[in-house]
Formats: sequence, C-alpha cells, structure tokens
Amino acid sequence: MAAYIIRRVFAAVLLLLVVSAVTFAIFFLVPRIAGQTVDQLAAQYVGKDANPTSIAAVKHNLGLDQPIYEQYWHFVKAIFAGADYTFGPDAAHCSAPCFGYSFKNHIEVWPQLTSRIPVTLSLAVGAAVIWLVSGVAVGVLSALRRGSFFDRLSMGIALAGVSLPIFFTGMLGLAIFTVQWPLWSSGVNYVSFTDNPAQWAWNLLLPWCSLAFLYSALYARLTRAGMLETMSEDYIRTARAKGLKENVVVAKHGLRAALTPIVTIFGMDFGLLVGGAVITEQVFSFKGLGEYAVSGIRDNDLPIVMGVTLVAAFFIVVCNLLVDLVYAAIDPRVRYS
Repeated sequence: MAAYIIRRVFAAVLLLLVVSAVTFAIFFLVPRIAGQTVDQLAAQYVGKDANPTSIAAVKHNLGLDQPIYEQYWHFVKAIFAGADYTFGPDAAHCSAPCFGYSFKNHIEVWPQLTSRIPVTLSLAVGAAVIWLVSGVAVGVLSALRRGSFFDRLSMGIALAGVSLPIFFTGMLGLAIFTVQWPLWSSGVNYVSFTDNPAQWAWNLLLPWCSLAFLYSALYARLTRAGMLETMSEDYIRTARAKGLKENVVVAKHGLRAALTPIVTIFGMDFGLLVGGAVITEQVFSFKGLGEYAVSGIRDNDLPIVMGVTLVAAFFIVVCNLLVDLVYAAIDPRVRYS
C-alpha cells in the first residue's frame, strides 16, 4: 500500500506539472503561434494610454521578453522557492508558495486563493453531503420498490433535476425565498464558520440545496440502476437463501457493491466542485475560487488562472487517490483482487 501511495503521489506531481505547462502554453505560446507579438501581449496589461516606453517596461517586468521555457521555469521555481518582483520603482518579495502577482492589480495570488478556498470548500462539502445521502437513499428505495408510485415520482423529479441547470434553480430559489417568502430577507451572504457557525450553515442552506438538487438527481438514477443490477446477482439470492435479514442483504451485500461506481463519480464531482463551483458562486455572489477564476479569465490574468487551475487539479488528484483507497473498504472483491 505504501508503494502504491508513493507511485500515485509521484504521478500526481507529474500531472500537476503537465496541467501547469498546458495552461501556461495556452496563454503565452498559442497566441504567438496565432501571430500575436510580444508587444501586443504586453499592451493588454498597460491600459488605454499605451506607448512604446510603457509597453517595454511591462514586457520586462512580466518577463515577456524572455523565451517561453525560461518564463515557465521562473513560474515553477517561484512556487517552491519564492520570487522577487518589480513594479516600476517598487519591488516586492513573494514567499513560497508563490503563484506570482496579478498582472492587473499587482496583488499576490496565493493569499487571494487561501482566502477564497474556505468559501468554495464550505459550499462543496455541504452540498456533497446532501446530494450523496439523499441521492443514494432515493435510489435504493426506488430500486426496492420498482414500478411503484414512489419509484415513478422520484425518477420523474430526478429527471427534472438533471435537466434543470443550476443557474435556473439557484435564481428561482433566490426569487422565492428572498422575495416571495423572505426566509433570507437580508440576502444570502457568506459568513465564516469561525465567526458564526449557525449563520454560516443558514446562509449556505439555499446554495447547498440548489447545487445538491442537480447532483442528487443524477446519483439517485445511478444508484437505482446499480441496485437493480446488483440485487439480481447470484450471491444476493445465496444470502437470502442463508436466511439473512432483508436489511442486511440490501445494506451489506447489495448496496456496497452498487456504491463502487458512485464513489468513483463522487470523487470526480467533489474534486471539480472544490476546484470552483463557478456557476453557483456567480448566482449567489460568493467570492470563491470559481468567481476568482472567472475574473482572471476575463482579464487575461495568467497568475490568477494558473493558481486556480493548479489548486483545482490538486483537489481532483487527491479526491481520486482517496477514491482508490476507499474501494477496498466498500467492495471486498477489489481487496481480494
């Protein structure tokens, strides 16, 4: 197991390097291949009053006058060793881990990332708990009561949940519960957990439910399909023939095997969500990683985009590693193989 974890960690580091290199190339190499000059790249960060002197200064400060491989090396080196940056007559030191300074507002990227991670993490964790519990529970009950009114109703609601986009359900929830029935009369604003845990949970309840409605619908349909397939296996009939109670057969033998694909998808969904719930954060005006990434893309601000991309890739890799380790606990067949 230790050797397996070491291999996965090594592969994760390589993957993060590949992700960073691809993102870097999209911003700097692809425009040059398309015919954009270095001066045109630098002019994007000068402003309206661009002149040759200011363009040359920005080009030098951002390192755009260096070869691509040197620019990328300086970026990777800064993450582990820090870097010094100059902004005209001013100079600043960026301590490791350093993702550079924003090209637009000259604010260090890493503190901005760390201040926004709790917002996105709070949104992702709460929504994940709701959609996982509700989706799996509804899927199991629907499979056990196949063809019943509950099965048809729940699958109909699940179909609606999969079909309705999050920006629609989020805006609809805001319209109903902040205007029509003002349960959140002062609006939905993020409050830190350390400041007020009760207010933190209450203000996140509506975003949690809006986000979980989409995912729980998908998980309910997947769980139902998995349970229907699993409950018809030979070992399920053997367990019943041995006289085991139905709840033991369903929970220990049926659900555990059906959860294997659910765990895989959950790891990917949760990792992507922690990397930035872009639409949800935009709908509820939360200052999380997704909103930060959108601002960086809109301003063509490479350090912001690189920072968010690497953080998102890190969470996805970690979640996939945890999923692989959880497999053996859920499905004994994986353990014995």
